[in-house]
Amino acid sequence: MPVNRWSDVEAAALKDELALLAYRSRLLGEDVTIVNRGGGNTSAKRILQDHRGETVSVLTVKASGFDLRGITEGGFTDVRLDDALRTRSSDEMNDEAMVSYLDHAVLHPQAPRPSIETLLHAFLPAAHVDHTHADAPLALCTAAEGETLVRRLFGEEALWVPYLRSGFRMARLVAEALAERPKARAVFLQKHGLLTWGEDSKACYLAGLEFINRCDTFVNERAEGRRAFGGARVMALDPEPRRALAARYLPVLRGALSAERRVVIRYDESPQALTFASSREGPTVAQEGLACPDHVLVTGVRPLTVEWEPGQGFEALTDATRRGAAAYEEAYRAYFQRNSHDNVAMQEPRPRIVLVPGLGMFTSGKDLRAATVTAETYHRAMAIMRGASAVGRFTSLTEREAFEVEYWPLELYKLTLQPLERELARRIALVTGGAGAIGRAIAARFAEAGAHVVVADVEERAARDVAQRLVEQFGPGTAKAVRLDVTDETSVRQALRETVLTYGGLDVLVASAGYATSRPLQELPLEEWQRTFEVLVTGTFLLAREAVAVMRQQQVDGERSLGGSIVLLASKAGLAPAREAAAYGSAKAAVLHFARSLAEEVGSDGIRVNSLAPDAIIEGSGLWAGQWGQARAHAHGVPMEDLPDFYRQRNALKVNVTAEDVAEAALFFASERAKAITGAVLTVDGGLRDAYVR
Repeated sequence: MPVNRWSDVEAAALKDELALLAYRSRLLGEDVTIVNRGGGNTSAKRILQDHRGETVSVLTVKASGFDLRGITEGGFTDVRLDDALRTRSSDEMNDEAMVSYLDHAVLHPQAPRPSIETLLHAFLPAAHVDHTHADAPLALCTAAEGETLVRRLFGEEALWVPYLRSGFRMARLVAEALAERPKARAVFLQKHGLLTWGEDSKACYLAGLEFINRCDTFVNERAEGRRAFGGARVMALDPEPRRALAARYLPVLRGALSAERRVVIRYDESPQALTFASSREGPTVAQEGLACPDHVLVTGVRPLTVEWEPGQGFEALTDATRRGAAAYEEAYRAYFQRNSHDNVAMQEPRPRIVLVPGLGMFTSGKDLRAATVTAETYHRAMAIMRGASAVGRFTSLTEREAFEVEYWPLELYKLTLQPLERELARRIALVTGGAGAIGRAIAARFAEAGAHVVVADVEERAARDVAQRLVEQFGPGTAKAVRLDVTDETSVRQALRETVLTYGGLDVLVASAGYATSRPLQELPLEEWQRTFEVLVTGTFLLAREAVAVMRQQQVDGERSLGGSIVLLASKAGLAPAREAAAYGSAKAAVLHFARSLAEEVGSDGIRVNSLAPDAIIEGSGLWAGQWGQARAHAHGVPMEDLPDFYRQRNALKVNVTAEDVAEAALFFASERAKAITGAVLTVDGGLRDAYVR
């Protein structure tokens, strides 16, 4: 049940009514049981001055595309109230006409487009209005007996308005209903949400909480003693077997959902998800459809429930998933054909939510943030379905209503405003040695290019620091840190498992973990020789073997896989011999040949394997700051401080090669620009005659 989080002290410190509106909106948006992510809208009617210095009444309303969670004053738009109210006398106004009209009514021409529900707020006489999608009120709004229940619970305090899609008609219908019963304090919008209001921001906020909590109490009383969704049909697997199976399953599911474009998948094994997916009635209720328009836009019309039980085994799960995805696509195409009009293009016919009995819920999106929003939204849908089922029978949007929301021109227009996807968007990359100079640079460049990056390093704290910086710079979900000892088979498998459980699969492996010592042959201990090969050769083998296994599971249609890119960090030393570096040079030469051999073996899977051969990445390198750097300076007969200049002078371009240069080359191999290249070696050395690839 939502609690009152209003602080008179915090409110008193705010400078004006707009700041209070933003504060109130954040309080609502930060509670996922009250407002859907990106949904809901709030408003305040104010007196301002226009560009002529004249006073004007305005409706300050949430702008389209803004999220109440974390919204600031810049997330609202001022609309001339007189202009908005003038539309109420219109006989009809379609969405395009309404949007065009409101664009001309905006007080500041450069302001963002106002909410699609601007007229709904304008037509209500209250100074402050909130439209929310709280779970308990929506349970009543989606119950077959909802209107009767609202009247019984609230009497004259609340109005019931039949479902209409947001826009002019709904705004006028609500205004007319309230004009007939002006003492009402709230409006329940069928299959849509709750409207509440007040004469100031605090009163408006408290009014909303009051109605939400009264609904919550009623629904909880009716649900008490009832088994959620009829109780369990199958038992959920125990945590460790469940996660082990999910780690095997996720690449299979990712392939099945990525026919048009790759997706990132979030695994949800929360008690709510497990209960719903494994229940007797949940999967059936899920096929009824969704509770409100906001849900359709985020989660799609309905989920895919995989017809499988834990006792049937992994192969049966794989087969059931691929059959289910194919059947879902066929059903979606039929749904589109039944309802399409105006030559609108069909969206991707793949489920965004997959329910697996005994395993839980899997949600997909273009990135982890989108998949997480989908999961959060469907949690709200599950709570609403449970509440509606407790007070009666859940009723969803009809197929036609859902289609009109999913293919709403105003929402499709928003999609055209999205920025172009970056080069590695939708890709999942594992970078080993991710806390080292080269690994850090590659992880950062990949994240900048849109990839989800797993920063793996034997120094876990350093890996966490790198990942945290990437998250701060590029957003939540961008990066994850894992501890990885590339010489330990169990550690390698665990790192791949964590990658898959976090993002759903793998597209790019960069093997950048390093180890190097420099000694004359007679001073080279056997254990140092062996350690060099363990890290650089055996470690590369273990990583590649596990990565290829994941990539091969990501089959789009049971035959064609998503492919992938493996980038191995070799060295100039693997191409051109150097004094006192026999172990390092030999190991890097082995890496180069391993890459060529692997390219031959996995090419038919669409997996490319290429190598980078950099030289003397000194800046920021812990390796060069230690024994290796001292020994190389001694081998070349130069002081340590002159080593960067020595390496710069010996290459054709007379440049110091940096980790960022290597990262740019790694990005090329990871990207579609190199889609026809495998088995190649790209030198990043400024031009060294002895290392030219012949």
